[in-house]
Amino acid sequence: MPDVVIYTTPFCPYCARAKRLLDGKGVSYEEIDLYVQPGRRDEMVQRAEGRTTVPQVFIDGKPYGGSDDIHALDRAGKLDPLLGIGA
Repeated sequence: MPDVVIYTTPFCPYCARAKRLLDGKGVSYEEIDLYVQPGRRDEMVQRAEGRTTVPQVFIDGKPYGGSDDIHALDRAGKLDPLLGIGA
């Protein structure tokens, strides 16, 4: 299974939605809570090619955007192959 990282903050409905999608697919991921670790925000922005909003989702180190982005990938049938599901 690929390495999945998601940067989040508490009480963020988009973060919760993205995590629900990943949880529903049985995907394990590393969650980096920027409320608990605010010093990692710059790391996220750099990795996310300048994006500053949460969540930011990375699969095998590549940025895939936020909740709307990964849901769009899922609707297009492109998320499961990235996550190694059904392959």
